[in-house]
Amino acid sequence: MEKTLLHCCCAPCSVACIQMLRADGIEPTALWYNPTIHPYQEYKARRDTLIAYAPTINMELIVEENYGLRDFVRNVADDIDHRCAKCYGMRLDHTAQYAAEHGFTSFTSTLFISPYQNHELMKEIAQEAAERHGVTFLYKDFRPDFRKGQQEARELGLYMQKYCGCIFSEEDRYHKQILRDMKEPEKHFIP
Repeated sequence: MEKTLLHCCCAPCSVACIQMLRADGIEPTALWYNPTIHPYQEYKARRDTLIAYAPTINMELIVEENYGLRDFVRNVADDIDHRCAKCYGMRLDHTAQYAAEHGFTSFTSTLFISPYQNHELMKEIAQEAAERHGVTFLYKDFRPDFRKGQQEARELGLYMQKYCGCIFSEEDRYHKQILRDMKEPEKHFIP
């Protein structure tokens, strides 16, 4: 029987992924490993929401605790604009390694549901990690059910994040506001 490890970035993204895997006869074990999510309160909110959600759908969850702010920043400091490849690599390589070391036959990730991620780059990085660790990368394009899964997550009252995860993606979220504020600094001066 195939044992699949599903890296989960958050509960909302996992909703449709788990449904699609189960529809294919695959009962995944979830893995929380996200040292790239910042700041800590965001990391904690996503982790705790997944921990609360997993038992409601009878899914086994492994929590690998690693709030890796310093390691992540060190890894991306020289090229912040291309940080996503390092982020994918950190999470997918760890997932492949964990899968290989704990008897899983394959792995995949909820990252593959996001229409906002570089899907081809993630596939390439996941395949390289699979080869490096001797485990199968189970490719699934979960994107067709992204909106449906997000709607169901809202209906379930799951915490819904507002940005990808790293501190730099949060900065991107506020980019227009930051530029506006820089153009009109007098509006923010308190005499």
